[in-house]
Amino acid sequence: MERKILLSEKEIPEQWYNIIADMPNKPLPPLHPGTLEPIGPEALAPLFPMELIKQEVTTDKYVTIPDEVRHIYSIWRPTPMFRAYNLEKLLDTPAKIYYKYEGVSPTGSHKPNTAVPQAYYNKMEGVKKITTETGAGQWGSALSFACQHFGIECEVYMVRLSYDHKPYRKVMMNTWGAKVHPSPSEATEIGKKILAEYPDTTGSLGIAISEAIEVAAKDEHTKYALGSVLNHVKLHQTIIGQEAIKQMEKAGDMPDIVIAPFGGGSNFAGLAFPFLRLNFDEGRNIRCIASEPASCPKLTRGVFRYDFGDTAGMTPLLPMYTLGHDFVPAPIHAGGLRYHGAGVIVSQLLKDKLIEARAHDNLEVFSAGVKFAQAEGIIPAPEAAHGIATAIAEAEKCKQEGVSRTILVNLCGHGNFDMKAYQDYFAGNIVKHELTQKEIEASIAKLTTPLIP
Repeated sequence: MERKILLSEKEIPEQWYNIIADMPNKPLPPLHPGTLEPIGPEALAPLFPMELIKQEVTTDKYVTIPDEVRHIYSIWRPTPMFRAYNLEKLLDTPAKIYYKYEGVSPTGSHKPNTAVPQAYYNKMEGVKKITTETGAGQWGSALSFACQHFGIECEVYMVRLSYDHKPYRKVMMNTWGAKVHPSPSEATEIGKKILAEYPDTTGSLGIAISEAIEVAAKDEHTKYALGSVLNHVKLHQTIIGQEAIKQMEKAGDMPDIVIAPFGGGSNFAGLAFPFLRLNFDEGRNIRCIASEPASCPKLTRGVFRYDFGDTAGMTPLLPMYTLGHDFVPAPIHAGGLRYHGAGVIVSQLLKDKLIEARAHDNLEVFSAGVKFAQAEGIIPAPEAAHGIATAIAEAEKCKQEGVSRTILVNLCGHGNFDMKAYQDYFAGNIVKHELTQKEIEASIAKLTTPLIP
């Protein structure tokens, strides 16, 4: 059957979609960790430019995308959508499987969708330097690329596990002018403290966030940028789902199931939120499934309560599904999904049963990634392979039930810099790993943050 890209002309959305406007239950407010009172936008001013703070708290349904941001988007957007005919054939399923491919961006993932506007708004407010963290390197690469465009200095704290396993991601960041530290590092007080206590730690996103925030908080000309979790980050990513709706309409189809990997929520939100809008506005019943690792299962096995977004407790308290901010995940290769908590919006949607979540173990994920690569030719990043694992599970369910459903999955990035992960898989060095209930309870028991009624 003929394969074709399902978008024939440049159709870049002019607005981002804000799902908060449509949510039946709005997210609970962030709290000051000392007073436990709701915080206002002014509390975020030391870390973020005011325009991003406004986007963080807005209830407007749409936010206009600046022309300069759309111009940079046009380097790679709109991204293509394909129907995975060969994967359908391999699985012998009656399901129709489509994938939105974000790996065509300059950095190879969906992350520039928010890195570009974040750098733009910082530039407009005269910021000279931005600090950030990165798990697998996709976000650090994206922000480095964006900062280079706007002439802003970029400093990245890269989780040590990925720093060691994915050296070419570091080289990408260096190529775009960024300075990269392995985290925890000797460059910050929190980094030195953790290294003194745990010298062999593989690090975590929570630790790297603490380091980046510490540096930003000390300099009035420096701001901090986050690649997931926060509301404005999810807002920017909705360009994915808005394009996908147009592409599905051009294909004469519409998904019954929308799937994306889940770390902090930007990837999932980017594809799923515009389809959830169809559920809200048009009464559709599109299932939206977030796919996470069994070794870091905050959505499927975590608790919904207030917690810090970082390990050191420097952020406001956020209402989220969490495994505890001290939680350090197992050293899996999907570094972008090794985060202890879920974004506020996604957490509320899951609590209200408006979305679903699924967890997969390491072996299932890499098996799915290899099947997809052999069928469709693109080697997915380990993070992306989680979504593919869920898509395959849903397609096999269609086969068992003898029904045809349309499945759309976000192939959020390629795995061209993840060959060590696949090498380890083929060598038999990757093993099935799931957290025990005892481990989860021990981590959550450390929390002293407020419960949510």
